[in-house]
Amino acid sequence: MLLNGVLDLSAFETVIAILIFTHITIAAVTIFLHRNQAHRALDLHPAVSHFFRFWLWLTTGMVTREWVAIHRKHHARCEGPEDPHSPQVYGIRKVLFEGSELYRSAARDPAILERFGHGTPDDWLERRVYSRFTWQGVGALLLIDLVLFGVNGIWAWAVQMLWIPFYAAGVINGIGHYWGYRNFESPDASTNISPIGLLIGGEELHNNHHAFPSSAKFSVKPWEFDIGWLYIRILSVLRLARVKKLAPRPQVVEGKLVIDMDTLKAVIVSRMHVIARYAQEVLKPVSKAELCGSAPACGRLYRRTQRLLIKDRSRLEPAALDRLQGILDQSQTLRTVYQYRERLAELWGRTATSQEALLKGLQDWCQQAEASGIKALQEFARNLRGLTLGAQPLA
Repeated sequence: MLLNGVLDLSAFETVIAILIFTHITIAAVTIFLHRNQAHRALDLHPAVSHFFRFWLWLTTGMVTREWVAIHRKHHARCEGPEDPHSPQVYGIRKVLFEGSELYRSAARDPAILERFGHGTPDDWLERRVYSRFTWQGVGALLLIDLVLFGVNGIWAWAVQMLWIPFYAAGVINGIGHYWGYRNFESPDASTNISPIGLLIGGEELHNNHHAFPSSAKFSVKPWEFDIGWLYIRILSVLRLARVKKLAPRPQVVEGKLVIDMDTLKAVIVSRMHVIARYAQEVLKPVSKAELCGSAPACGRLYRRTQRLLIKDRSRLEPAALDRLQGILDQSQTLRTVYQYRERLAELWGRTATSQEALLKGLQDWCQQAEASGIKALQEFARNLRGLTLGAQPLA
């Protein structure tokens, strides 16, 4: 019993058990801390909410208010000097391997907790136990692991202690803002690490999350899978969770030719989808036609051009801006469609403008785009007239 613990598991069985435990911890982070507490994308039954709180206290020692405050500040100050853990600021090596140190440093700042930590649990247990005795939780876990797994409980506990600091604080905050693919040109460096969100509970789809922070579901494309969303759907069926927010899904109504307030709302609310569609339906075909023509071998030039045209202008370095300008100077047509993209993006940047003025701006944009003589731009503008917000199915 001393050697193998009360469970008397083999080494392989112990590995499986620890992987299950760490996966529960990941689920608690993504469902409770991230989607429920930080972004209010769903409500959880009190029993589920408290289980996650207890489990995180036991396996990580993290305080809900601290985690939520730091994450909210990350969104509010993303990639800037005040971002608590941006690899664009601190470097990928620092965030990947010392992400937990950056977290602890931010958690010591009372101004962050006061400004961004509102609305988190503040009951007797939170004040007197979870927030007060943080190291005692993980200390109790060590004893539990020793009882369950015997001497194997030492390395089992070590794995549990390293899992969240590396995968959550390091991989998500580091690689998730450094390397991967992007579905949306959000004004930050967020990326999707993998289209299959299994290991980190769906947090691998980080660019999707930054494009639609308040959505309970991170997957957007048909081939993407968010296991955290699967768990939320199971909890919903059991009436232990209620989804409040999902990413908007714009649809085109055939035959709708009038640009009205419904069109304006769809364009602004689903602007990430609109810009992504513009890149796919206008920038890509026009740049290929203008730069390649009938040349069979221009793939490298085309790919480099795409990255510059599609990337948010604010994220381009001075040298990249110079290259972009050189490309635009080569083609009046390409310059025109790029300028139309910038003008369209300006619409949702006019926060102080009245709805009527915004509507007039969108109507003018569509009218001028349809008169541009550029086929891809004309078709996009005609489709934009019929845009509306469709209901997002819970699937």
